[in-house]
Amino acid sequence: MAKRPARQFACRACGAVYSKWMGQCEACGEWNTLEEIVVEPLAASSPRASSKGRRVKLEGLEGMAAPPPRIRTGIEELDRVLGGGLVPASVVLVGGDPGIGKSTLLLQAACKLAAKSERVLYISGEEAVDQIRLRALRLGVGQATLDLAASINVADIVATLEAEPDVRVVVIDSIQTMWLETVESAPGSVSQVRACAFELIRLAKRKGFSLILVGHVTKEGALAGPRVLEHMVDAVMYFEGDRGHQFRILRAAKNRFGATDEIGVFAMTDRGLEEVSNPSALFLAERRGNIAGSAVFAGLEGTRPVLLEVQALLAPKSGENAPRRAVVGWDSSRLSMLLAVLETRCGVKLSGMDVYLNVAGGLKVAEPAADLAVAAALISAATGMPTSSGEVYFGEVGLSGEVRQVSQADARLKEAAKLGFDKAVLPRRIARGSARSKPPEGLTLREIGHLSDLVTADMEAE
Repeated sequence: MAKRPARQFACRACGAVYSKWMGQCEACGEWNTLEEIVVEPLAASSPRASSKGRRVKLEGLEGMAAPPPRIRTGIEELDRVLGGGLVPASVVLVGGDPGIGKSTLLLQAACKLAAKSERVLYISGEEAVDQIRLRALRLGVGQATLDLAASINVADIVATLEAEPDVRVVVIDSIQTMWLETVESAPGSVSQVRACAFELIRLAKRKGFSLILVGHVTKEGALAGPRVLEHMVDAVMYFEGDRGHQFRILRAAKNRFGATDEIGVFAMTDRGLEEVSNPSALFLAERRGNIAGSAVFAGLEGTRPVLLEVQALLAPKSGENAPRRAVVGWDSSRLSMLLAVLETRCGVKLSGMDVYLNVAGGLKVAEPAADLAVAAALISAATGMPTSSGEVYFGEVGLSGEVRQVSQADARLKEAAKLGFDKAVLPRRIARGSARSKPPEGLTLREIGHLSDLVTADMEAE
């Protein structure tokens, strides 16, 4: 007697599997995200159940392998994040908020690849072919020899790719719209996304073309669908930014063929996405140096130094409510820590003030090296004295108020000198053998060991 299919329940937010339905997923904490999936049992008489595996060949760790070849997309910012370009037989997953520009970026990249005589297929499950053509005309790439298709049936897509020769790159927009008739669930469900991705990835590995999958994201910003999807692909990239702002940031969260700390900077225009080769100059283009509460941070995104303006505003708190802490582009908990250090270790009274902090330009800063720039902006706002228009800051601040060293100080200083800054406030060298190379010509260094040194200097200037 044939066994009945096993019934399980999978969370569409994280992919966790349970034997019975529950209201809340224990893995991710989301409510009402469990949906039923059917698991077909393996018959005992089937060849797969009775056949024995073959012994695999074991090899030693020694030996050198040639670096993988790259397919340059023609968009330098995209190639930077990919690690030099697309790798044949690799799979890249691109996620981002709706309307952020994922399809625009990939259509531009596909057209540039097609212009270099590469065979590129763009398959959309969300738009008709005519809609893609209209978008290409609006972007000025409507003359590219790009092959288009509109389909959600993975079986049809696989059959088409099997029959098409010399395919180098395939774009699937998006994986959540794909459907496999052998899976009993709707498109976008956990089981459908997992099964469709498996079929497409297996074909890409076998035929050797580069596969780019567009993925939807949840309201928390994570990729929708099973978590295993991120493990199946070779690279995961997030396209970030505010739709009301022109800047877009492409960031790698996983990359088997390159670094994960690189970013690509784009500007959204009426002709699509344009590369920003010098983001520091663009982020500081509208800065006014005579305003209190502003400081320039010499940051680092991957191997790229980036200068950003940190803005702080203090206002007396209203009523009996607790003072407000509003942060855009930085960690709010780190701001609370820095405010406590300024008040406890440096005597700057901020507990009765509403604090507003903003990183201008829409970029999110995660590195601790921004502590000193944020502190300088807060002190400037508290004293009413603007920081010097030609001064940059970087350094990590500890709980005792000490200013700690950060990585790649020379690269930060070179970027500051290139943009015309003449002063830099940075951590003091205290360790033996930590001699810093000669600063760039025209740049004066001001080394501090404690945050109180910065407060004292600003008070004396006042």
